Amino acid sequence: MIGRVPTAFATADELDHEALLRAPLRWPRPSMLEAPLKAGSAKATEAAQQLGLHSVGDLLEFLPRDRRESRTVAALAPGESATVVVEVRSITSRPVRRRGMKPLVEATVADETGVMKATFFNQPWLQRRYAPGTRLVLHGKHEARNRFKVTSHAPTDEHTGSAQEVAHYPATEGLSSTQILALVRAHLPAAEHAIEPLPARLRAHGTMPDRTAALVAAHAGNHEAGRRRLAFDELLLAQLSLLRRRAQRRAGLRAPVLDGAPGLSRRWREELLPFALTGDQLRALHKLDEELAQPRPMQRLLMGEVGSGKTVVALHAILRAVEQDMQAAFMAPTEVLAEQHFATLQALLPGEAVRAALLTGSTSAARRTDLLGKLASGELSFVVGTHALVEEDVRFDRLAVVVVDEQHRFGVRQRAALDAKARRAGSDLVPHVLHMTATPIPRTMALLRYGDLDITALRELPHGRKPIVTHVASTDAERARAYERIREELDAGRQAFVVCPLVEESEALQAKAATAEFERLRGAELAGYRVELLHGQMRSRDKQAAMAAFAAGGADVLVATTVIEVGVDVPNATVMLVEGAERYGISQLHQLRGRIGRGEHESLCLLFGPKGSTRLRALAEHSDGFRLAQIDLELRGEGEVAGTRQSGLAQFKVARLPEDEPLAEAAKSYAEGVLAVDPELDAPEHALLADALAATYGEAERQPLPA
Repeated sequence: MIGRVPTAFATADELDHEALLRAPLRWPRPSMLEAPLKAGSAKATEAAQQLGLHSVGDLLEFLPRDRRESRTVAALAPGESATVVVEVRSITSRPVRRRGMKPLVEATVADETGVMKATFFNQPWLQRRYAPGTRLVLHGKHEARNRFKVTSHAPTDEHTGSAQEVAHYPATEGLSSTQILALVRAHLPAAEHAIEPLPARLRAHGTMPDRTAALVAAHAGNHEAGRRRLAFDELLLAQLSLLRRRAQRRAGLRAPVLDGAPGLSRRWREELLPFALTGDQLRALHKLDEELAQPRPMQRLLMGEVGSGKTVVALHAILRAVEQDMQAAFMAPTEVLAEQHFATLQALLPGEAVRAALLTGSTSAARRTDLLGKLASGELSFVVGTHALVEEDVRFDRLAVVVVDEQHRFGVRQRAALDAKARRAGSDLVPHVLHMTATPIPRTMALLRYGDLDITALRELPHGRKPIVTHVASTDAERARAYERIREELDAGRQAFVVCPLVEESEALQAKAATAEFERLRGAELAGYRVELLHGQMRSRDKQAAMAAFAAGGADVLVATTVIEVGVDVPNATVMLVEGAERYGISQLHQLRGRIGRGEHESLCLLFGPKGSTRLRALAEHSDGFRLAQIDLELRGEGEVAGTRQSGLAQFKVARLPEDEPLAEAAKSYAEGVLAVDPELDAPEHALLADALAATYGEAERQPLPA
């Protein structure tokens, strides 16, 4: 049964244009669409290429951002820059007195509200092109004496919109929206050569327009209906790629079967853990047990609210491997995070039964040699490390479980390299992999970024967690009160974080800014208190010493960069102050805020930034990370849903998230149905869909799935 399809499209009859006939050939675009785009001048052509418009096909898939009301002639004010839709009444050219200047073209133009003079500079050929009766879209500046100085222009007709509506395209220096509109009008007939990748049965069932009609409509008709059809194509191809990748992992690879009776893991959970697990954690452990007992490699994403206990769930998977005489690895993106995870895991581990070690780029040569030997021989059960774990000389004896923390920071090749380390001579085993992210992800993003992974969400916070009160401070008086509140907490025996402003240019500049703030605070607002500094440019042992001092209560305040964003657990820290908070994203601020509120006392987060910031206001009003992630998505759009360096998927050109979430759901449903009956996409009705998939994501998509 092929999955459901979207039905919220206009019918094909509403979108089709008689002048444009369908010609479904092959997906690789025929020559007319592959023809290089010439935008007029060399400067305009270069600007078009900067927008990714290299061919006619690229141009037709470059949709207007929206269709906005144009101004009327009568409503124009002197000095106003505007777009108008007018008709040419008369047009002439006259010479100009300045040497070297081409004749000036003047046209009398009008709409239903009035008449004005439009002037075109250095374009004498327009007198022949724009004969009386021609309808034009003009963009320019309205000047005194009812004159309009034209900066860009394009012919239009009934398909391009009424006098009240004009398509607006994303533009760049050297190529205006109106110039792009002119290019589109000139090349729109080439849309008849667009390849139709969707089976006719799907389009008929969903009353979907064909691709040619959708392209025309998106530019020159029912824009939204055309856009939605093209967005569905993008989302469908993304889902097919993700689902096929998932099938390849499952069909072609085997993992160690970890179905032995729980001994160490049960004793750890029932006797050694100092707290009770939440319902979400218990459900996650049950799911892990089910998957680890299968010969098919687990590929699961564990995402959760800040402080929801993901590390405990990961440790259960690690212990299931160790208690069955197998090995496990925990990979973190930074040394600070790896070190912090190692300390946390050591505190939770039944130490006498698990031989664990830390391996990072800062590990000494002698220590590294010793660790590598113990990993290769199997003497070492468990290792925590950074990307150093995927280096060629790191070998495991029987690797069964890998935990990848903040997995979006690792590339495909790094994760594949760790997979390969589980293979032994004559064996095709790969490890079970648990990906973790401390960033709650909206359903839409999870569907599209991690469609090839099974997903477990931890929403429930451990019992006893206190709420965090968040305030936005911007005035001098609020700043003074903020530091007063910090001193009150410190005097009560608690601790505080001060996070320095984000410096995007380099980590070195970030470290310099943090050092300067550290020195300032020691002599000003926090004079007399024990203040420590932590940034990414410090030597590993100095970072460890700073964190250890703060965690042990040997420092009152930790002045830090975002190296503390995840993993740092100091229950006695009850205040966080973030300087320049508007420079951070919602997700990052929520992660930073999660470093406090981990003990028995109520906690306070102080965000220094503009009160009018929507992002900062959202942080002050909401504590639910999943809700904040949805707000963040709505504010930013989907951005690069799955960056090419991470998963091979490109940024969407047409689909909009979260607006198109129903389309994404429909695309996934249909993709699952198609692959259930035709996993290789080699049935005749799916041949063009297979071509589209290969053209979009590479010829590797044509490789057959493993038997």
